[in-house]
This record gives sequence, C-alpha cells and structure tokens, in this order.
Amino acid sequence: MRQILVVDDEVGIRDLLSEILSDEGFDVKVAENAGAARQFRSHTRPDLVLLDIWMPDTDGITLLKEWASTGQLTMPVIMMSGHGTIDTAVEATRIGAYDFLEKPIALQKLLATVNRAMTRGGQPAANTAATAALGRSPVIQELLQRLGRIAATRAAVLIQGAPGCAFEACARTLHTANMPWVVADAGQPLVEAPLDLLQSARGGTLFLPNVSELSKLEQRGLLVLLTQSDRYNVRVVCSTTTPLVDRVAAGLFDDRVYRLLASMTVLLPRLCDQRDDVPELATVLLNDLVEQKAVPPRSFSTAALNALRNHDWPGNMAELRAVVQSLANTAQGEQIAVEDVQTALPQPTTVSATASLSLDLPLREARDAFERVYFDYHLAREGGNISRVADVVGLERTHLYRKLKQLGIKTPRRAEE
Repeated sequence: MRQILVVDDEVGIRDLLSEILSDEGFDVKVAENAGAARQFRSHTRPDLVLLDIWMPDTDGITLLKEWASTGQLTMPVIMMSGHGTIDTAVEATRIGAYDFLEKPIALQKLLATVNRAMTRGGQPAANTAATAALGRSPVIQELLQRLGRIAATRAAVLIQGAPGCAFEACARTLHTANMPWVVADAGQPLVEAPLDLLQSARGGTLFLPNVSELSKLEQRGLLVLLTQSDRYNVRVVCSTTTPLVDRVAAGLFDDRVYRLLASMTVLLPRLCDQRDDVPELATVLLNDLVEQKAVPPRSFSTAALNALRNHDWPGNMAELRAVVQSLANTAQGEQIAVEDVQTALPQPTTVSATASLSLDLPLREARDAFERVYFDYHLAREGGNISRVADVVGLERTHLYRKLKQLGIKTPRRAEE
C-alpha cells in the first residue's frame, strides 16, 4: 500500500485529507508540525508528502530545503497553502517540490495531483539528491554553476577527477528527470552495438565511467556515440581519473574522441578540498543507509563529525562511503561516537622529510633524497598501487616508473601485476 504523509498544523485539514486519501486506498500518516514530520522522515521514506507552508514551528519551505540539502528529498512533495503566491510556488518548485495546491483544495484536483505525483516517482525535478551528494561548499557552488551553464546545452561532457570522486553524482546533475538514465560500462555493447545504447538512452543521458581505460575498439564505439548522439537527443557524459591529453600523447587514446570531449571538461575537486562538506555528506550517506533499512537507526555525534571532517580522505567519496558503511554496521550505540570514528579511520603515516635528510647535501642529492621519501610515502599510502600513486602525484604511469627506477626505489610486485 502506497504511503502518504500529511503535514499540517490544522487538525481539521489533517483529518479531512486523511479520510479522503484513506478511502482512495492509501496508507495515510499525519504530522502536526515540521518537527514531527522531520522525525518521521528520519526513519521512513513515504511515497508522497502533502506539506503545508505556514506552520508555527518551522515553515514548509524551510523543511523542504532541509530535506533537499540532506539528500532526503527522494519522494514527491506537494506544497499546500491558503495564502499562496506565485513567488512562493516558484520557490517551492525550484527547491524540488512536485506541485503546489491552494486551500481550500478541490477534491478532484487533490486526487489528480496525488495520482500524477505517484506515477512520477521519487526523483526530484531539480536533481536535489545529486547536488546533495556533492556538497555545498564554495568550490562545489562554483562547480554547480558551471554544470548549470552546461545543462542548457546538449553537448557531450567529460568529468575529470581523482579516483573515488563522486563522478556519477556529478553526471546526474546534468540529467533531465523522468528521462532514461543509462550507464554504459566498457564491454561488448559499446563495441558491437553503440547505436543500441543510444536508442536505450533516447531523450536522456548516457554515462560512461572511466573512459581512459577503454580499449581501441571501445574507443571507436565511443566515437560513434559522440558523433550520433544528436540524432537520438542523448547527452553523453564521460568520466576519467587520468588526463586524456596524456593518454593521447602516449598513443593510447583516440585524438578524435578527445577533441569531441575536451571542449566541455569539468574538474571535480578532491574531498580534502571541501572539508566543510564532509559532516553533511556523511550524514546524507548514513541517512540513506538507515532509510533503506540496511543498518539500524544511527546518528553521528558532533565530535564524530568533526573527526571525519579533519581526515584527509585520499580515497575521496568512495572512502567516505566505505567508512560510513563500516561505522553504521559496527558502532556500539545508536549514536556513532568519536571513538568509533578513530577506530574506523586508517591512521596516517607521518613522514618528516627533514628528519631523514641532511640540509648540507648538494641540491641535486638533497632533491633525490627528498623524492625517495616522497615516493616511499605515497607507495605505502596507496598500498603499492602504481596507478593510484600516479594519479595522486600527477605523473603519467610510465614517467612514474622511470622516476622510481632512477631513484632506486623497488616497485612493489603487487603494482606490476
């Protein structure tokens, strides 16, 4: 049975809407104010919310903004008001509300709007879930402004960032709601039937992760996608953890594909460059796990969130997601404490270059000595994974191998496999 939450401070309206919607076969829950609605939403995702704007504790627009910013606006919300204005309706829709109803609400209009919203599903029109997954810091606001300008076009887009960044969330901010979203992992369809991929994504978005790893045959399929996407009204969005210009220079990537992608390149910041977002992002991830009933109800203490904020996050969003998952499964109490976080986070290896270097050495020898310490540190930090070290230090992998050999640093066997 589909569930509807009615949020209104007037008991008469709550009772009336509950009676009407129950007669239509819906499971109706009620909340007398924003606080009660907030508490309900923290544990349950209703299929639809009818939300009054004017309430004594917190107004409906503010509550809608809260849900949008914390990734909880994953269901259609219909705003209600007896003092509605066009400006208020526009503001609510911009935030992510599905529709706006003026009181007194006509029965037929109520039922028609509810049924349309139920058919539409849970993804908010403004892609607020995707933007919540990226954050709200100044560096992300600049990114979103650029993405907003790109969204007005249908051009192919290349998203470049470090391993573990939120590539898919970034791509989803460009996606049009209620249209196909297709993820094309490298493989047979891209080689043998690229037009079938475009057909499946017609009118929507086709996302190809980590295109720098595509084989020559797969790159030819990508070239077909890029040159034929307009015929299918499909936006092609690609991601890469390696600068494609370096792959082109090494003869490993098709220059024609690169030229088609390079004009719309978006750079994703590392998580350490948006530290102030980490507490909110961690809360969004945790709330999502609780909502899916994948873990028991949990919340973070303030000290725990501060500990998360102060971590370097070399693995970016992927590492944060893994840590939150671990904490949600292993924390002893309902509130995740700072001690839980300290146990879950890998303890960074501290390296003091000056402690092991002599400042009396000639410049060339001192530089070589520093570089040995530097690369030993990053090899240890990335578990000997040469690809990740190359991404972190900003070198092509072949250049990194030469540099390590020159410095006499033995390449870990794991990295060569």
